[in-house]
Amino acid sequence: MIETGKPFPDFSLPNQDGKTVKLADFAGNWLVVYFYPKDDTPGCTKEACAFRDGIDEIKSRGAVVLGISVDSVESHKKFKKKFDLNFPLLADTEKDVVEAYGTWKEKSMYGKKFMGIERTTFIIDAQGKISHIFPKVKVEEHYDEVVDALEE
Repeated sequence: MIETGKPFPDFSLPNQDGKTVKLADFAGNWLVVYFYPKDDTPGCTKEACAFRDGIDEIKSRGAVVLGISVDSVESHKKFKKKFDLNFPLLADTEKDVVEAYGTWKEKSMYGKKFMGIERTTFIIDAQGKISHIFPKVKVEEHYDEVVDALEE
């Protein structure tokens, strides 16, 4: 069960350049790990651009941002380039991480049910423990929530 105060489960995923990124790569740093449904869609673009525009504020609080979705490495590469994103996007094409972290859920749109990522953000402290969980993120105010949580 993923909950605050517990260690964040390890992961190993390729980034937008195909390079493997592991949780251990960030030992001693605070992390903002956000799970999002799909590259280059309106809500996901707005969320990514808010992190992009506020990256200096996040870095000033000692944190690193990582975005994770089930899109491919190539899709991430295009999305990152198109919007000049300044943080890694990790590709969980096998859905191992999204399932392990409880963000792969049944969703419903226009009366149809389907599986997809529930927009969720985790803040992990320098010891690798979860300090905050933001489930069912509302994109408009989310960046401010993350910065406030990093201030605590």
